[in-house]
Amino acid sequence: MQTKPEIVKNWIYRYTGVPAEEYGEYVLLTNFQYYVTKFAKMFDVPVRGLDRPFSSAINKDGLSIINFGMGSPNAATAMDLLSAFEPKGVLFLGKCGGLKKSTEIGHFILPIAAIRGEGTSNDYFRAEVPALPSFKLHKHVSQILVSHKLEYRTGVVYTTNRRVWEHDEKFKEYLREIRVLGIDMETATIFITGLANNISRGALLLVSDLPMIPDGIKTESSDKSVTHQFVDLHLEIGIEAMTKIESQGEEIRHFLY
Repeated sequence: MQTKPEIVKNWIYRYTGVPAEEYGEYVLLTNFQYYVTKFAKMFDVPVRGLDRPFSSAINKDGLSIINFGMGSPNAATAMDLLSAFEPKGVLFLGKCGGLKKSTEIGHFILPIAAIRGEGTSNDYFRAEVPALPSFKLHKHVSQILVSHKLEYRTGVVYTTNRRVWEHDEKFKEYLREIRVLGIDMETATIFITGLANNISRGALLLVSDLPMIPDGIKTESSDKSVTHQFVDLHLEIGIEAMTKIESQGEEIRHFLY
């Protein structure tokens, strides 16, 4: 194998246990196994690749969901592997920390951009290249949220490779200074690697914690509570958005950046 297409077509099976040809044109990405398990139960399909790095499920219409695990290197790997079958649209369903007083647990964030604090994206483009979603994909997701009368915010999120930072007051002050709405570990990477692979991409983030205040830091019990209250809705919105986008939405790919 000498070319990228040869590598990713071989490796997508190696990582997921599913040949590239079996995935559909629209993909949901997540980093929580619950989403894949729930998706599989909803559509009565098997979860595949439980013995591989990435698990996935595909419904009868070809809508696919893939759990790539945690962190920007895994997110970049997933997006590179998706180029094996060139999906028309990819939506990341992730969790994030809310950094503003206007964001509450259970709110959704539809980011207009992400600051590249994670480092992985630097292997794809120079630091000056912004990490942006595909506008028409986000426009469609926004319409779905509005139709359900759901609270959501738009703004810039910060993506970091650093998992344990909630104790670091200097870093928290930096986050205040750059005026970001939320923080996560994958969004900027997905936006940049989507650009690199010519894949239309977006992210719908669920605010799962409020890490700027001591009582808001995620715990085992608080995370279980968020999952119980909000994750099913998060997944359902993602499924609806990606199911309807081909029949009701505009053509996603408009022009190349």
